[in-house]
Amino acid sequence: MLQSLLAFWKQDENTAPNFSAWKTTPPRAAQTHPFPTDLPAPLRETLSTRNIHQLYSHQLSAWMNSRAGKNIILATGTASGKTLAYNLPVLAEMIHNPEARALYLFPTKALAQDQQSNLQFFQSKIANLKSSIYDGDTPQSSRPSIRKNARIVLSNPDMLHTGILPHHSNWSDFFSNLKFIVIDEAHTYRGVFGSHVANVIRRLRRVAEFYGAHPQFILASATIGNPKDLAEKLIEEQVELIDNDGSSRGERHFIIYNPPVTDHSLGLRKSSLLESVRLANDLLTHNIQSVVFARTRRSVEIILTYLQDSLPKSNGFGEGRGGVRGYRSGYLPHQRREIEQGLRDGSVKTVVATNALELGIDIGGLGAAILVGYPGTIASARQQSGRAGRGDDPAVSVLVASPNPLDQFLAHHPEYFFGSSPEQALLNPNHLLILLEHLRCAMFELPFKKGDGFGSISDELLDEYLEFLVANQDAHFSNEKYFWMKDSYPAANISLRSASAQSIVLQTVTEDGRPWAVGTVDGESAAWMVHPGAIYMHEGQQYFVQELNLEHQLAQLIPVGLDYYTEAQQRSEIEVLSTNEQSAINGGEKAYGEIQVTTQVVGFRKIRWFTYENLGEETLDMPPSELQTTGYWLSLSEATVSHLRDAGVWSNSPNDYGPDWARIRERVRARDQYQCQVCGVTENGRQHDVHHKVPFRAFVRGGALDRDQANRLENLTTLCPACHKKVEQNVRIRSGLAGLGFVLGNLAPLFLMCDPRDLGIHTDPAWSAVNGQPSVVLYDHVPAGIGFSQKLFEIHDELIQRAYELVSECECEDGCPSCVGPGGENGIGGKVETLEILKELL
Repeated sequence: MLQSLLAFWKQDENTAPNFSAWKTTPPRAAQTHPFPTDLPAPLRETLSTRNIHQLYSHQLSAWMNSRAGKNIILATGTASGKTLAYNLPVLAEMIHNPEARALYLFPTKALAQDQQSNLQFFQSKIANLKSSIYDGDTPQSSRPSIRKNARIVLSNPDMLHTGILPHHSNWSDFFSNLKFIVIDEAHTYRGVFGSHVANVIRRLRRVAEFYGAHPQFILASATIGNPKDLAEKLIEEQVELIDNDGSSRGERHFIIYNPPVTDHSLGLRKSSLLESVRLANDLLTHNIQSVVFARTRRSVEIILTYLQDSLPKSNGFGEGRGGVRGYRSGYLPHQRREIEQGLRDGSVKTVVATNALELGIDIGGLGAAILVGYPGTIASARQQSGRAGRGDDPAVSVLVASPNPLDQFLAHHPEYFFGSSPEQALLNPNHLLILLEHLRCAMFELPFKKGDGFGSISDELLDEYLEFLVANQDAHFSNEKYFWMKDSYPAANISLRSASAQSIVLQTVTEDGRPWAVGTVDGESAAWMVHPGAIYMHEGQQYFVQELNLEHQLAQLIPVGLDYYTEAQQRSEIEVLSTNEQSAINGGEKAYGEIQVTTQVVGFRKIRWFTYENLGEETLDMPPSELQTTGYWLSLSEATVSHLRDAGVWSNSPNDYGPDWARIRERVRARDQYQCQVCGVTENGRQHDVHHKVPFRAFVRGGALDRDQANRLENLTTLCPACHKKVEQNVRIRSGLAGLGFVLGNLAPLFLMCDPRDLGIHTDPAWSAVNGQPSVVLYDHVPAGIGFSQKLFEIHDELIQRAYELVSECECEDGCPSCVGPGGENGIGGKVETLEILKELL
């Protein structure tokens, strides 16, 4: 089936010319070994009933290293049998020692559910093997029995942090006999979240030692650049890396597909969403089970609607459309389980998902994966494409490039994608503010004796921190011990993920008048997803939002069938609340302090399905969401800007189109009959924009701007605001200031040992907070901040020096994702301008 589809794509004139890269990896035979002689008989029998008679080489390595008492991390491909590799040593210990206990940690509740069903295969063969999930959904009535009887407890770091460690005395039998700790999907523990989890593991080891236990660790991770380093940072012990993936693999095709250009003069391409729908339909026609990964929840619902609408009407709603499902956050747990089961049993042919399906939930191997837009990292792209492939069967993954400059760069330079190693997962457990929070929790759990350790922190430093807690009246020192003094238990006020907004329940009314929950959205997303008047989509069904009550955390919806969807319009502003420190630097000023990032949904557009016609805009008066955090900023001085402008390397000043611009603009709009030349919509209340086909700033000749050439009528066209925005993205001239923001934002996480998503980036050519000076702001994406801004202020000189080296040594001509960001497929990058700004700042 797959081979005939690939042959069709290679011949099809609508498809073949748009492949910018096609990489085929030949099939790989399995490297297998007989069961080890010390594998207990009950495990052999259970594996045989599942038709497993040998182990892959990495599974055997995991067995031998675990049996030798070593901590291990498994870093092999998706669907390579990592679960069996960590289950076997744990279950062997359970058989050998009837008192033994194990703790399995997963980043999400869904994964714990999934792995619990895996363990149930073995329960009939192993006497007294009771495994139980212990998380926020576990009924209070079941908890005492789980604490007493469960030999394998499946949980998550959040529950360990708030529900298990602070109450360890209720778990004394469990901790006394704890032999193994399994940490699955270890690559998710990076950045702020990972730094918190590393401290939770320090507390876990401390409690286990109190009960006389010294458990072994088994970690499993997707493909990242530094699995051993990450594991050793998380558990602070030696770890053996096992990456000799012995699983078999069929032929794999990875294709980069760049939608065709529809307007050469404007550089507009066909929609990546619609092209993905067309390719997904080809997969459906050839009966190939597939997953379509979209970047956002809204994209999932739009693609789902297009796909379901394209199915033959004769199939009816049940069978035909039931074979195409959505999967994302906001779906209720029972809906997700139903979809996962449908993928396993084949009743679901196509699933449209966000990266919620990236993690290792067992959905079997699929025949194909379509990635709608580059997911942001090489590691994520590999995770998503790894969902395609069932054993030795061939599989295909297609990355459909969006108009985004990064996607277009990859479509034109596929070697960058295929040649790059996956990103490193970074964390910093000794970050002062995170560390102090967990020292408070650890002291609540057990007093600190003089000489007690806490992870890799030196004794002198630990004493200093504990004395700080005494001075702060959190702790009391007596008889060579530090005791927790306060009534409250500290873990309750510390979120490991740092932003646990309340969920909004989405409610509609059934035909017989009963309220029915459609799903949920997180509090942060509610304002733009379910504002009054929004069209909310769930599994392809449209709902009109009548009311959003943030106080009662409830949105009232009614099912509808309209010819449009909505797109929220947001506005962000950054205000400086207080400046902690500032100082003059070459070319300007640097500072850090408390800032407020205000984001407000100010209105929404109604956009017609398929044609993307703008049917009108409505204003909204939604309460703004405010993030109070810390930020670091650098601002360029007036003298620096003047110097750059005189040198012809400053494109951030507003365009001066000349004294005749109003007359020229009117002539162009009249010539085009006041209609958008892309989508055909006529002006209604608001004048359309007039756009330069070749960018206005491209007409600099010898340092001077040639306005007459730029403003020739044949270089001008009329566009509605929506089409103008799309075109601008494609032919954007990237300014030096934007390039500076891009390179600093990408370099900073390396110095901070954090995840790029922990930082926000804001560039403003005339930031009012600093008297209208051009500025770049980097801020902590966490309420109250966790100290990144001060560190950036301190390492400013090194950051600028490294940025200059990175940009000047990059081999690209005019900017790329490796340095200042690309300018757009037909645009002009900001490399020259960024280099000149960096020279001023050095």
